[in-house]
Amino acid sequence: MSTERVNPPELSPHTGFSHAVVATGTRVVFLAGQTALDTDGKVVGATLPEQFEKALTNLLTALRAAGGTPADLARVTVYATDVADYRARAPELGRVWRRLAGRDYPAMAVVGAARLWDEQALVELDGFAVLP
Repeated sequence: MSTERVNPPELSPHTGFSHAVVATGTRVVFLAGQTALDTDGKVVGATLPEQFEKALTNLLTALRAAGGTPADLARVTVYATDVADYRARAPELGRVWRRLAGRDYPAMAVVGAARLWDEQALVELDGFAVLP
C-alpha cells in the first residue's frame, strides 16, 4: 500500500491531520467506532486524554488484527462530547497520537456529539485503512 498526504498551500495549515490522503492498495478495512472500553466492556479513564488514548489503542488493535498498521490509516473521524475541551487539549492529544500512531496523519474530522453509545464515553474514533 502506498499513501500520499496532500496538503495544498491554499488551505489552512495541516496541524494534526492531512487535508487529503491518496491511498493505493488492494484491501480496505473499515474500523468500527472505538471508545475507551476495556476487555470487560467498561469505560476506563476519567479525562478526555485518558479516554482518547484508550480509544485510539482500541482502534489500532482492531487495525492490527486486520493486518494493518497506523501508516495504513486513510481516514479517522473523532466524535467528542465536548469539542471545546478537545480543542483545548489538542496539543496533548496530538502527543498521544504521535506516540501510538506516528507522525503520518490520516484525513481527519472532529464531530461534536451530544452523547455516545456508552454514556460515560467522552470520545469515539472510527475510520478506514487501505492495506497492500
